Amino acid sequence: MVKKRSPEEIALPDTILLEGIQIPAALGVTAAERRMRRPVTLDLELERDLRAAGRTDRIQQTIHYKRVFEVVEDVAGNQEHKLVEALGQRIADAVLGKFDVDVVTVTVRKPKPIAGVLDYAGIRIRRSRLE
Repeated sequence: MVKKRSPEEIALPDTILLEGIQIPAALGVTAAERRMRRPVTLDLELERDLRAAGRTDRIQQTIHYKRVFEVVEDVAGNQEHKLVEALGQRIADAVLGKFDVDVVTVTVRKPKPIAGVLDYAGIRIRRSRLE
């Protein structure tokens, strides 16, 4: 006989999606490229249990999207980054440090890094509190 498990015993991650964030960033290997402050496109996936928010319909039980955007905007827009990898890591570190999330996945896309040849260059990193 199979014992029925409660929802709390089933660990399925819920995910908050923030997609298509566009922020002018000082990003590039050369100083001249960083001075241009071209927009990057960012996607974030924040994993945490959202059942309480779903039951109560209260923002205190979830992550406030605007606050996350403000942190991402600060990291991407107010720091210099030579590599998309560094930008992604810094965003992941800031989100894990400021919000109650278990895992964050950050996708960074740099549009038109090579004119006429490539639409985007980018990375996707996944970081957790356990790392």
